Amino acid sequence: MSELRQRPTVPKGASGARQNESPTSSRRREPPSGGISFVDVVRVLVTLVAVSCGLSYYLTSSESLTWGYKPWFTNWSQVVRYVQGPILLTPAELSLYDGTNPSLPIYVAVNGTIFDVSANPGMYGPGGSYHFFAGRDATRAFVTGCFQEDLTDDLTGVEEMFIPIDEPEELEKLSSGERKKRREQDVRLARKRVEKQVNHWVGFFGNHKKYFEVGRVVKDGSVQGKLDGKRELCEAAKKQRPKREKSTS
Repeated sequence: MSELRQRPTVPKGASGARQNESPTSSRRREPPSGGISFVDVVRVLVTLVAVSCGLSYYLTSSESLTWGYKPWFTNWSQVVRYVQGPILLTPAELSLYDGTNPSLPIYVAVNGTIFDVSANPGMYGPGGSYHFFAGRDATRAFVTGCFQEDLTDDLTGVEEMFIPIDEPEELEKLSSGERKKRREQDVRLARKRVEKQVNHWVGFFGNHKKYFEVGRVVKDGSVQGKLDGKRELCEAAKKQRPKREKSTS
């Protein structure tokens, strides 16, 4: 009986008000959180992209909206080549891609890798300053710089251009064993220099924003500028040979 007397009384009409109040209606009365919505994020990103494209267009003299970057999939020729897969050409077949036939692309090969340089016909096409590279693998010329004598992929003996020239009186101070050891070391280091030069040019064409790799040169048994034994260095390469520094000991 005492518990009944202590129960608080509810004002008239309050019970009905609580029953009519639903959780949904109470949440509707809550003020907005004030956070950033997804739409706001999209608007900011679109604005940043638009500003970047505008600056690129202005600073590159109306040449590019993407700061000069052109993904490979925007180049139709490269897309077609990617779908078809790498091509394999013999030296004779490669010679057809020298720019003289307007229906064919212009190819340049370095160390057996073929690159499409059609985007720069003024340089590699007929009349261009580097037209002699088109339609062939002229790796040796890329190393020696002899663009008339060395338009071949034959690298035999080219390491000689990096081997220091010894003074006769200095050689006389060495025994035959010491001379042999020095020669072996010189050849080993020189071949690394040749490899570095070749890799430089392969990287130059492979990483160029306008050129792209299309395939490989395959040997068909024909002789392409190769000689039996050691190939003679061109005069320009001979002049590049360094003189050995004299020992201070």
